[in-house]
Amino acid sequence: MLLLFAISALLAAAFVPSSTAAQPGEPIKIGYSMALTGGLGPNGKSALLAQKIWEEDVNALGGLLGRPVKLVYYDDQSNPATVPGIYTKLLDIDKVDLVIGGYGTHMLAPAMPVAMQRRKVFIGLLGTAVNSTFNYVNYFSMIPSGPDPNLSVTKGFFDVAVRQNPKPKTVAIVAADAEFGLNASEGARENAKATGLTVVYDRRYPSATTDLAPIVRAIAETKPDLVIVCSYPPDSVGMVRAVNEVGFKPKMIGGAMIGLQSTAIKARLLHGAVGLCPAAGPPAGGRCDRERRRRQARRLYSRQHFYDRARRREVR
Repeated sequence: MLLLFAISALLAAAFVPSSTAAQPGEPIKIGYSMALTGGLGPNGKSALLAQKIWEEDVNALGGLLGRPVKLVYYDDQSNPATVPGIYTKLLDIDKVDLVIGGYGTHMLAPAMPVAMQRRKVFIGLLGTAVNSTFNYVNYFSMIPSGPDPNLSVTKGFFDVAVRQNPKPKTVAIVAADAEFGLNASEGARENAKATGLTVVYDRRYPSATTDLAPIVRAIAETKPDLVIVCSYPPDSVGMVRAVNEVGFKPKMIGGAMIGLQSTAIKARLLHGAVGLCPAAGPPAGGRCDRERRRRQARRLYSRQHFYDRARRREVR
Protein backbone atom coordinates (compact mmCIF):
# COMPACT_ATOMS: atom_id res chain seq x y z
CA MET A 1 0.00 0.00 0.00
CA LEU A 2 2.68 2.50 1.00
CA LEU A 3 4.83 1.68 -2.02
CA LEU A 4 1.91 2.01 -4.39
CA PHE A 5 0.89 5.31 -2.86
CA ALA A 6 4.44 6.60 -3.26
CA ILE A 7 4.40 5.60 -6.93
CA SER A 8 1.10 7.45 -7.28
CA ALA A 9 2.63 10.58 -5.81
CA LEU A 10 5.60 10.34 -8.16
CA LEU A 11 3.15 10.13 -11.04
CA ALA A 12 1.48 13.19 -9.62
CA ALA A 13 4.74 15.11 -9.70
CA ALA A 14 5.09 14.37 -13.38
CA PHE A 15 1.78 16.07 -14.04
CA VAL A 16 2.28 19.15 -11.84
CA PRO A 17 2.26 22.21 -14.14
CA SER A 18 5.70 23.76 -14.57
CA SER A 19 4.51 27.16 -13.32
CA THR A 20 3.58 25.55 -10.00
CA ALA A 21 6.68 23.37 -9.86
CA ALA A 22 8.84 26.49 -10.10
CA GLN A 23 7.74 27.52 -6.60
CA PRO A 24 9.77 25.22 -4.32
CA GLY A 25 8.19 26.43 -1.08
CA GLU A 26 4.67 25.40 -2.02
CA PRO A 27 3.52 21.85 -1.29
CA ILE A 28 2.34 19.38 -3.87
CA LYS A 29 -1.29 19.02 -2.87
CA ILE A 30 -2.98 15.64 -3.32
CA GLY A 31 -6.74 15.74 -2.86
CA TYR A 32 -9.32 13.04 -2.32
CA SER A 33 -12.39 11.93 -0.44
CA MET A 34 -12.13 9.20 2.18
CA ALA A 35 -14.78 7.20 4.01
CA LEU A 36 -14.08 8.06 7.64
CA THR A 37 -17.64 7.49 8.82
CA GLY A 38 -20.46 5.26 7.61
CA GLY A 39 -20.25 1.67 6.45
CA LEU A 40 -16.79 1.97 4.89
CA GLY A 41 -15.39 3.92 7.85
CA PRO A 42 -13.24 1.14 9.39
CA ASN A 43 -11.51 0.48 6.07
CA GLY A 44 -11.23 4.16 5.21
CA LYS A 45 -9.56 4.96 8.52
CA SER A 46 -6.96 2.25 7.92
CA ALA A 47 -6.27 3.61 4.44
CA LEU A 48 -5.95 7.16 5.77
CA LEU A 49 -3.53 6.00 8.47
CA ALA A 50 -1.24 4.50 5.81
CA GLN A 51 -1.47 7.65 3.69
CA LYS A 52 -0.66 9.94 6.61
CA ILE A 53 2.34 7.78 7.50
CA TRP A 54 3.49 8.05 3.87
CA GLU A 55 3.06 11.84 3.95
CA GLU A 56 5.12 12.09 7.14
CA ASP A 57 7.87 9.79 5.87
CA VAL A 58 8.18 11.47 2.47
CA ASN A 59 8.36 14.94 3.97
CA ALA A 60 10.96 13.77 6.48
CA LEU A 61 13.08 12.75 3.48
CA GLY A 62 12.74 16.12 1.78
CA GLY A 63 9.46 15.72 -0.09
CA LEU A 64 9.11 15.19 -3.84
CA LEU A 65 11.07 17.28 -6.34
CA GLY A 66 12.31 19.34 -3.42
CA ARG A 67 8.78 20.24 -2.33
CA PRO A 68 6.73 18.98 0.61
CA VAL A 69 3.57 17.00 -0.03
CA LYS A 70 0.24 17.81 1.56
CA LEU A 71 -2.79 15.55 1.71
CA VAL A 72 -6.11 17.37 1.42
CA TYR A 73 -9.06 15.10 2.19
CA TYR A 74 -12.70 15.21 3.26
CA ASP A 75 -14.99 12.61 4.77
CA ASP A 76 -17.41 11.32 2.13
CA GLN A 77 -19.40 9.51 4.86
CA SER A 78 -19.45 6.34 2.71
CA ASN A 79 -22.09 8.14 0.67
CA PRO A 80 -21.54 8.31 -3.13
CA ALA A 81 -23.80 11.37 -3.36
CA THR A 82 -21.23 13.49 -1.49
CA VAL A 83 -18.35 12.62 -3.80
CA PRO A 84 -18.87 14.92 -6.84
CA GLY A 85 -19.14 17.96 -4.58
CA ILE A 86 -15.97 17.04 -2.70
CA TYR A 87 -13.91 16.72 -5.87
CA THR A 88 -15.32 19.93 -7.29
CA LYS A 89 -14.24 21.71 -4.09
CA LEU A 90 -10.80 20.11 -4.19
CA LEU A 91 -10.18 21.34 -7.73
CA ASP A 92 -11.92 24.73 -7.67
CA ILE A 93 -11.27 25.95 -4.13
CA ASP A 94 -8.37 23.94 -2.70
CA LYS A 95 -6.57 23.97 -6.08
CA VAL A 96 -5.00 20.56 -5.56
CA ASP A 97 -2.36 19.37 -8.02
CA LEU A 98 -3.61 15.78 -8.18
CA VAL A 99 -6.83 14.01 -7.35
CA ILE A 100 -6.83 10.39 -6.27
CA GLY A 101 -9.72 8.13 -5.43
CA GLY A 102 -11.43 7.40 -2.16
CA TYR A 103 -11.94 3.93 -0.73
CA GLY A 104 -13.76 1.47 -2.95
CA THR A 105 -15.73 1.17 -6.16
CA HIS A 106 -18.78 3.00 -4.83
CA MET A 107 -16.74 6.11 -4.07
CA LEU A 108 -14.57 6.06 -7.18
CA ALA A 109 -17.33 5.82 -9.77
CA PRO A 110 -19.06 9.13 -8.90
CA ALA A 111 -15.72 10.96 -8.92
CA MET A 112 -14.84 9.85 -12.44
CA PRO A 113 -17.03 12.34 -14.36
CA VAL A 114 -15.48 15.26 -12.44
CA ALA A 115 -11.94 14.09 -13.20
CA MET A 116 -12.82 13.48 -16.85
CA GLN A 117 -14.47 16.87 -17.29
CA ARG A 118 -11.33 18.58 -15.94
CA ARG A 119 -9.02 16.20 -17.84
CA LYS A 120 -7.24 15.27 -14.64
CA VAL A 121 -5.12 12.21 -14.03
CA PHE A 122 -7.11 10.09 -11.59
CA ILE A 123 -5.63 7.28 -9.50
CA GLY A 124 -8.10 4.87 -7.94
CA LEU A 125 -7.71 3.11 -4.60
CA LEU A 126 -9.14 -0.43 -4.39
CA GLY A 127 -11.87 -0.12 -7.02
CA THR A 128 -13.15 -2.99 -9.16
CA ALA A 129 -13.64 -2.35 -12.90
CA VAL A 130 -14.30 1.33 -12.26
CA ASN A 131 -13.08 2.35 -15.71
CA SER A 132 -14.89 -0.37 -17.65
CA THR A 133 -17.76 2.01 -18.36
CA PHE A 134 -15.83 5.27 -18.72
CA ASN A 135 -12.74 4.07 -20.64
CA TYR A 136 -10.86 7.16 -19.45
CA VAL A 137 -7.26 7.15 -20.67
CA ASN A 138 -5.98 9.11 -17.65
CA TYR A 139 -7.34 6.68 -15.04
CA PHE A 140 -4.91 4.42 -13.18
CA SER A 141 -5.83 1.75 -10.65
CA MET A 142 -3.68 0.83 -7.64
CA ILE A 143 -5.44 -2.49 -7.00
CA PRO A 144 -3.49 -5.40 -8.57
CA SER A 145 -6.52 -6.93 -10.30
CA GLY A 146 -5.03 -7.14 -13.78
CA PRO A 147 -6.80 -6.66 -17.11
CA ASP A 148 -9.94 -8.58 -16.01
CA PRO A 149 -10.81 -7.07 -12.61
CA ASN A 150 -14.29 -8.57 -12.40
CA LEU A 151 -12.87 -12.07 -12.79
CA SER A 152 -9.90 -11.55 -10.49
CA VAL A 153 -11.98 -10.73 -7.40
CA THR A 154 -13.23 -14.31 -7.03
CA LYS A 155 -10.76 -16.28 -9.16
CA GLY A 156 -8.59 -17.30 -6.20
CA PHE A 157 -11.66 -18.54 -4.33
CA PHE A 158 -12.68 -20.76 -7.25
CA ASP A 159 -9.12 -21.98 -7.84
CA VAL A 160 -8.91 -23.23 -4.24
CA ALA A 161 -12.48 -24.56 -4.13
CA VAL A 162 -12.23 -26.85 -7.16
CA ARG A 163 -9.13 -28.56 -5.76
CA GLN A 164 -11.21 -30.18 -3.04
CA ASN A 165 -11.90 -33.91 -3.22
CA PRO A 166 -14.67 -34.58 -3.95
CA LYS A 167 -14.83 -31.55 -6.24
CA PRO A 168 -17.72 -29.15 -5.51
CA LYS A 169 -20.50 -29.20 -8.09
CA THR A 170 -22.77 -26.28 -7.24
CA VAL A 171 -22.39 -22.65 -6.27
CA ALA A 172 -24.67 -19.87 -5.02
CA ILE A 173 -23.95 -16.24 -5.88
CA VAL A 174 -25.43 -13.40 -3.83
CA ALA A 175 -24.53 -9.74 -4.26
CA ALA A 176 -25.38 -6.29 -2.99
CA ASP A 177 -27.21 -4.28 -5.64
CA ALA A 178 -24.46 -1.67 -6.08
CA GLU A 179 -21.38 -1.15 -8.27
CA PHE A 180 -18.96 -3.46 -6.49
CA GLY A 181 -21.47 -6.24 -5.94
CA LEU A 182 -22.65 -6.14 -9.54
CA ASN A 183 -19.12 -6.13 -10.95
CA ALA A 184 -17.84 -8.91 -8.69
CA SER A 185 -20.91 -11.12 -9.22
CA GLU A 186 -20.54 -10.75 -12.99
CA GLY A 187 -17.02 -12.11 -12.70
CA ALA A 188 -18.17 -14.87 -10.34
CA ARG A 189 -20.63 -16.14 -12.96
CA GLU A 190 -17.87 -16.34 -15.54
CA ASN A 191 -15.53 -18.09 -13.10
CA ALA A 192 -18.25 -20.59 -12.18
CA LYS A 193 -18.82 -21.39 -15.84
CA ALA A 194 -15.10 -21.75 -16.51
CA THR A 195 -14.70 -24.22 -13.62
CA GLY A 196 -17.73 -26.30 -14.61
CA LEU A 197 -19.86 -25.44 -11.57
CA THR A 198 -23.63 -25.22 -11.69
CA VAL A 199 -25.13 -21.99 -10.34
CA VAL A 200 -28.13 -22.91 -8.17
CA TYR A 201 -28.81 -19.45 -6.72
CA ASP A 202 -28.02 -16.05 -8.23
CA ARG A 203 -29.72 -13.01 -6.73
CA ARG A 204 -29.13 -9.46 -5.51
CA TYR A 205 -30.29 -7.72 -2.37
CA PRO A 206 -30.63 -3.97 -1.64
CA SER A 207 -27.32 -2.72 -0.26
CA ALA A 208 -29.10 -1.17 2.74
CA THR A 209 -30.47 -4.55 3.88
CA THR A 210 -29.74 -5.16 7.57
CA ASP A 211 -31.43 -8.53 8.15
CA LEU A 212 -29.78 -11.03 5.84
CA ALA A 213 -31.03 -14.17 7.59
CA PRO A 214 -33.96 -14.67 5.14
CA ILE A 215 -31.49 -14.48 2.25
CA VAL A 216 -29.17 -17.02 3.88
CA ARG A 217 -32.10 -19.36 4.49
CA ALA A 218 -33.12 -19.08 0.84
CA ILE A 219 -29.56 -19.89 -0.22
CA ALA A 220 -29.39 -22.85 2.19
CA GLU A 221 -32.53 -24.34 0.66
CA THR A 222 -30.68 -24.76 -2.65
CA LYS A 223 -27.93 -26.77 -0.84
CA PRO A 224 -24.94 -25.28 -2.67
CA ASP A 225 -21.45 -26.63 -2.14
CA LEU A 226 -19.99 -23.13 -2.41
CA VAL A 227 -21.33 -19.63 -1.76
CA ILE A 228 -19.93 -16.45 -3.30
CA VAL A 229 -20.88 -13.31 -1.37
CA CYS A 230 -20.20 -9.92 -3.01
CA SER A 231 -20.65 -7.40 -0.23
CA TYR A 232 -19.37 -4.23 1.44
CA PRO A 233 -18.50 -4.01 5.16
CA PRO A 234 -21.96 -3.51 6.73
CA ASP A 235 -23.54 -6.39 4.85
CA SER A 236 -20.37 -8.51 5.13
CA VAL A 237 -20.86 -8.34 8.89
CA GLY A 238 -24.58 -8.97 8.47
CA MET A 239 -23.89 -12.00 6.30
CA VAL A 240 -21.45 -13.52 8.82
CA ARG A 241 -24.02 -13.05 11.58
CA ALA A 242 -26.83 -14.50 9.46
CA VAL A 243 -24.79 -17.57 8.48
CA ASN A 244 -24.00 -18.12 12.16
CA GLU A 245 -27.64 -17.61 13.17
CA VAL A 246 -29.02 -20.00 10.56
CA GLY A 247 -26.28 -22.58 11.12
CA PHE A 248 -25.50 -22.73 7.41
CA LYS A 249 -22.34 -24.73 6.62
CA PRO A 250 -21.40 -24.97 2.94
CA LYS A 251 -17.96 -26.27 1.99
CA MET A 252 -16.70 -22.74 1.37
CA ILE A 253 -18.26 -19.30 1.64
CA GLY A 254 -16.87 -15.85 0.88
CA GLY A 255 -14.99 -14.78 -2.23
CA ALA A 256 -15.79 -11.07 -2.31
CA MET A 257 -16.71 -10.02 1.22
CA ILE A 258 -15.11 -6.62 1.76
CA GLY A 259 -14.16 -5.35 5.22
CA LEU A 260 -13.72 -8.47 7.31
CA GLN A 261 -9.97 -7.86 7.57
CA SER A 262 -10.58 -4.61 9.45
CA THR A 263 -9.54 -4.66 13.10
CA ALA A 264 -12.67 -2.78 14.14
CA ILE A 265 -14.92 -5.27 12.38
CA LYS A 266 -13.02 -8.26 13.77
CA ALA A 267 -13.48 -6.84 17.25
CA ARG A 268 -17.24 -6.43 16.68
CA LEU A 269 -17.58 -10.02 15.52
CA LEU A 270 -15.39 -11.46 18.25
CA HIS A 271 -16.98 -9.44 21.07
CA GLY A 272 -19.83 -11.84 21.63
CA ALA A 273 -21.58 -11.04 18.36
CA VAL A 274 -20.74 -14.21 16.45
CA GLY A 275 -19.42 -17.56 17.61
CA LEU A 276 -16.21 -17.83 15.60
CA CYS A 277 -14.80 -20.67 17.66
CA PRO A 278 -12.34 -23.45 16.83
CA ALA A 279 -13.60 -27.01 17.25
CA ALA A 280 -11.38 -27.56 20.27
CA GLY A 281 -12.41 -24.33 21.99
CA PRO A 282 -14.78 -23.80 24.92
CA PRO A 283 -18.49 -24.55 24.39
CA ALA A 284 -20.03 -21.79 22.29
CA GLY A 285 -22.10 -19.35 24.31
CA GLY A 286 -20.68 -20.36 27.68
CA ARG A 287 -19.11 -17.95 30.15
CA CYS A 288 -15.56 -19.07 29.29
CA ASP A 289 -16.30 -18.73 25.59
CA ARG A 290 -17.62 -15.18 26.02
CA GLU A 291 -14.61 -14.19 28.10
CA ARG A 292 -12.23 -15.68 25.54
CA ARG A 293 -13.84 -13.61 22.78
CA ARG A 294 -13.58 -10.48 24.92
CA ARG A 295 -9.85 -11.11 25.41
CA GLN A 296 -9.40 -11.61 21.66
CA ALA A 297 -11.23 -8.36 20.94
CA ARG A 298 -9.09 -6.47 23.46
CA ARG A 299 -5.90 -7.85 21.90
CA LEU A 300 -7.03 -6.80 18.43
CA TYR A 301 -7.79 -3.30 19.67
CA SER A 302 -4.57 -2.93 21.68
CA ARG A 303 -2.39 -3.92 18.71
CA GLN A 304 -4.00 -1.30 16.50
CA HIS A 305 -3.88 1.34 19.23
CA PHE A 306 -0.19 0.66 19.94
CA TYR A 307 0.63 1.01 16.26
CA ASP A 308 -1.31 4.26 16.03
CA ARG A 309 0.48 5.70 19.05
CA ALA A 310 3.85 4.57 17.72
CA ARG A 311 3.18 6.55 14.57
CA ARG A 312 1.82 9.48 16.60
CA ARG A 313 -1.56 9.17 14.92
CA GLU A 314 -4.96 8.90 16.55
CA VAL A 315 -7.52 7.19 14.34
CA ARG A 316 -11.02 7.88 15.56
